[in-house]
Amino acid sequence: MQDQVITDKLGRLLQDLRISVTDRCNFRCRYCMPREVFGKDFQFLPREHLLDFEEIERIAKAFLELGVKKIRLTGGEPLLRRNITDLIKRLASLDGLEDIGLTTNGVLLGRMAPELKEAGLRRVNVSLDALDEETFMAINDSKISSHSIIASIDKAVAAGLNVKVNMVVKKGMNDHEVLPMAEFFKERGITLRYIEFMDVGQTNGWDFKHVVTKKEIYQQIAANYELEPMDPAYVGEVAKRYRYKNTNTEVGFITSVSESFCSSCTRARIAADGHFYTCLFAGTGLNLKEIIRSGATNAELRDIIISRWNKREDRYSDQRTEETARKRKKIEMSYIGG
Repeated sequence: MQDQVITDKLGRLLQDLRISVTDRCNFRCRYCMPREVFGKDFQFLPREHLLDFEEIERIAKAFLELGVKKIRLTGGEPLLRRNITDLIKRLASLDGLEDIGLTTNGVLLGRMAPELKEAGLRRVNVSLDALDEETFMAINDSKISSHSIIASIDKAVAAGLNVKVNMVVKKGMNDHEVLPMAEFFKERGITLRYIEFMDVGQTNGWDFKHVVTKKEIYQQIAANYELEPMDPAYVGEVAKRYRYKNTNTEVGFITSVSESFCSSCTRARIAADGHFYTCLFAGTGLNLKEIIRSGATNAELRDIIISRWNKREDRYSDQRTEETARKRKKIEMSYIGG
């Protein structure tokens, strides 16, 4: 089938697909899955409620036929999903796919990096919010050291994976680590991306007063290193990109709070249970798993996706206020994927 070009109500293309493969995680980060909510009694999705690999492949193929070029696997922690390399092999072989990546906390990455690369994975984004051990362990609340994640990053690089590091910056939590992180990954030649603390879900205690803006972070780094702006690598790229002068090493900023990028958002998201969301801050989704399991044909599945995308008018970050952030019901990040 020929690729179709579809747009939403604001003229935005469908180009990027994020697929959450599990809602489980081996971290309990304070800004994402606080332990008092996601404790030992928390009921995660039972196995039969998850999309199986054949269903994920079928959904991915439908999206590729509608213009998607890039797929990223998320969670929860996607490397917790059993036989994840089998899924990567399936997806990497699909016609029309130009890039496949994965977002991980890095705990399992070191030992899995060679098989992930062999399966067809091209890139990983590793979440690391601090170098300082005390700070990092206070954030992840799981007794995992930053040194172990750095070792995993090094092994991923050695395996031939393209690695970027993501740092969520929250005032009073880890903003003192902005410069140490910049220096460390500049020396390693690894792209570091700073992410403004966002109000995803209902449980992370978000407040504007906790946000360290891109401007504030940029000023800290620019006071120590000369930065050169870079053009976006592709239409819909969310990171504001810079290069350290006289190097090939980049630093980026994801500015959902202070500089919204809703107008160029080309991302769709599939949760681990098959719900299709058109925004990270969505409250409801469309159950594609139910549609597939009820016997829908591939053509019917594509038509349903087209209809939902054509009706899309999400621009939450453009409209965010303190009141809407507090009152609007939103899906948890561990469920919808980052």
